[in-house]
Amino acid sequence: MALARIGTCCRSLVRESFRVAICGVSQPGWIERCVGAKRHLLSEDVIKLQNFQQRKLAVAHLASGSKGNYIELFREKLQKNELILKDELKLLLHLCQSADDMVIARDAIYRYHAENHNMMYGDFKFGPVFMRLCYELGLEELAAATITDERIKGFFTDSTSFNIAMDMLFTKGSYEDALEVLRSMRNQGVPFNKDTFTLAFGTCYKLNTPESYRICSALMEEGQTKEHLIPRHAYCFAVALALRQNDIENAQSLYSQIMSTDSRLCQNLKVVILANSGAVTDAISVLSAALLPKSPSFVRKPQFSQEVVDVLRLQSEDQPHMMKVEQVVTQLEQANQITQWTIDDMLCHTPTGKRKPIMVERKISRRTLMPLQHTLLSE
Repeated sequence: MALARIGTCCRSLVRESFRVAICGVSQPGWIERCVGAKRHLLSEDVIKLQNFQQRKLAVAHLASGSKGNYIELFREKLQKNELILKDELKLLLHLCQSADDMVIARDAIYRYHAENHNMMYGDFKFGPVFMRLCYELGLEELAAATITDERIKGFFTDSTSFNIAMDMLFTKGSYEDALEVLRSMRNQGVPFNKDTFTLAFGTCYKLNTPESYRICSALMEEGQTKEHLIPRHAYCFAVALALRQNDIENAQSLYSQIMSTDSRLCQNLKVVILANSGAVTDAISVLSAALLPKSPSFVRKPQFSQEVVDVLRLQSEDQPHMMKVEQVVTQLEQANQITQWTIDDMLCHTPTGKRKPIMVERKISRRTLMPLQHTLLSE
């Protein structure tokens, strides 16, 4: 009965969480664990961890005083095999703050899925919430074991859940487990999106084995055949893997399919491809074109990795163009256009995500379609 009474406020708690001011709400020890969470491949636009943490803070604030009792009551509910309602599970997931809490949440998910696997869950998706909890608490093993479990097949129906799981495994260096999540995603019939391709190719690149190279090539061919959107970042991973597997011809072919190659990563990959294919003169031309002697200070100058110029030096050693390479590299060094970032650093750098649009002041009234005489008159 106690759990039922608490459950009656679940819907209002989750709804009100969006309106509660976050400032001043304190959860000692929890926020510290959240700060500095690292995402190596997916941006905050995809992970949405900060937004999720704000919701948790708001729900915890509204449910202050009942958190411990609620989770303990939920444990008893599971032991008694009582029916689990959607809003009860939703509130439980927003109150979890420890690994022990997550064990209860996982068991609740299994029970809820067993009771409702033949029913539609509605617009709300529990999968991403559970995965963000695992991400926040560093429980990548629990995430991988849960999402690949055949007993819960059909619960994680969205690509976001699988992508978040792969991203946290990638961050922890658990590349084999990330690949297993990808296989489970395929077996469960969950469609791949652009983030999935980036994660898949990134995982294959990190494994750097003949088998992972075969998987990457097969996924690339399938994606192109089905006209899926394969982002530039994913292509760069595929190019880098081909280079690591000494398949220069395929690296050149993949690079030629990248629509826009003006990024720092693409330019560095281009120099490596040219150097390894023997086109040292063309590689020198790329470096020379990057020298901007009279550009304004606010113009971002192209940078090349020390690792990349060392490859070019090695390929030009005892060759006619050796002196020219040294001259160009010296000029780049003097212009601070040589960086210690490796290609791996550039590949595994967290993207910035979508930029927020700049607000443009309206000059025409939406109501009267007449010119606005002053900003105070705007509606």
